[in-house]
Amino acid sequence: MSTEKTTTHEAEEDARNESIKIYVNGEIVPRQQAMVSVYDSGFMLGDGMWEGMRLYDGVWAFFDEHMDRLFSSCKAVSLDIGLDRAGVAAALAATASANNMSTDVHCRLMVTRGLKAKPFQHPGLSRSGPTVVIIMEHSRPAGKLQQYGIRLATVPQVRGLPMSQDAKYNSHSKLNCVIACLQAEQAGADEALMLDPHGFVNTTNACNFFVVRKGQVWTSTGDYCMNGVTRQKVIDLCRSNDIPVFERNYSLIDAVSADEAFLTGTFGAQTPVAEIDGKLIGTGRAGPVTEKIQQLYKQLVQSHVAERQSGG
Repeated sequence: MSTEKTTTHEAEEDARNESIKIYVNGEIVPRQQAMVSVYDSGFMLGDGMWEGMRLYDGVWAFFDEHMDRLFSSCKAVSLDIGLDRAGVAAALAATASANNMSTDVHCRLMVTRGLKAKPFQHPGLSRSGPTVVIIMEHSRPAGKLQQYGIRLATVPQVRGLPMSQDAKYNSHSKLNCVIACLQAEQAGADEALMLDPHGFVNTTNACNFFVVRKGQVWTSTGDYCMNGVTRQKVIDLCRSNDIPVFERNYSLIDAVSADEAFLTGTFGAQTPVAEIDGKLIGTGRAGPVTEKIQQLYKQLVQSHVAERQSGG
């Protein structure tokens, strides 16, 4: 097992990313010229939402589900994107075309409440409309993620209650997760395993979390976790392929004694967990159930892409 530091978003180096073009409020500009104002609500307050998506052979995987999450979150905080779904799709297509990108691409779409008239909190001070930014990079997950897996440490920072800051918002306000990540690094791990307010296992600072115990796949109830598109796809795949899957409360003892564990996210799909709090999980690599889910997910993406390419 490797002791080298890694993260679930570690990508293979690609020199092309130094010269990418970025969408900023309708204009596509070189990376070095892509800027937003210091008065922007996102910079000043973390007031905004974002989506992470992947491009496979010209198709944005599960675009509709990502747009469901983005538009729901923005509606809940009275943030008008200024684009409908077709407008977002057109902006993505223009940015991909400008960068000559068609596959192995990761996108971060960011929407903030826009420029503030004064440097204060009230959303009414954001009067000029939203800021929309699209960053696309040539991006393939580093091979060692699948070879060695991720080392997690349980941290004191928890996923909060929905009435404090609902984890289902993909908000720019990520300080809670940043603190958790720092705590994990200080404990010598790659990333943090976060508990919910009642002490049950929830997510990592960056991804949703699953364990495998005696052939059963367990994940959190979903009450306090990120509204993950990949998480839901994994649950659906298990149900349709006779893999027992449960959304339930479970504690740390259930996690550290699991046969396998893995993370889910748009970037890495399913990333194996090597250890939790210094305790080896299984062999420290992807186990048989994780590998089966990885294969089923690849097949799902392939069929989804083929359907979209054919006009479905």
